Amino acid sequence: MNDAILTLLKKARESQQAAILLLRDDHPDFAASRAYYAMFYAAQALLLDKELSFSSHAAVIAAFGKEFTKTGLLDKRLHRFLLDAQDERNIGDYGTGPGVSVARVQEMLRWTEEFLTAAETYLGQGTGR
Repeated sequence: MNDAILTLLKKARESQQAAILLLRDDHPDFAASRAYYAMFYAAQALLLDKELSFSSHAAVIAAFGKEFTKTGLLDKRLHRFLLDAQDERNIGDYGTGPGVSVARVQEMLRWTEEFLTAAETYLGQGTGR
């Protein structure tokens, strides 16, 4: 695993921890954003392992689906988590309405843990690499 992949995985875990702290301090919109970014960084790490890199969020998410979930390398639910988390991040970052609920962020944090664990397992020895 190269340094760029390790850096992305570290950023993913740091974003997850930031989301937990932001939620604890009653900032669910910002916690939703950090939870999304945790999954996004992990998706970038996975794609970089295949020597793929993209400049937009939409391209990363689409490529993750194509390369990992449609092929069966990772559970297809992970792609759904990433898509739904992006929607929640957009509400939290750009919305002018009620924002992201605490319950939804708690659910996103469960997704984040599952996503990061799957990415770390895939990129580690769990795949026979």
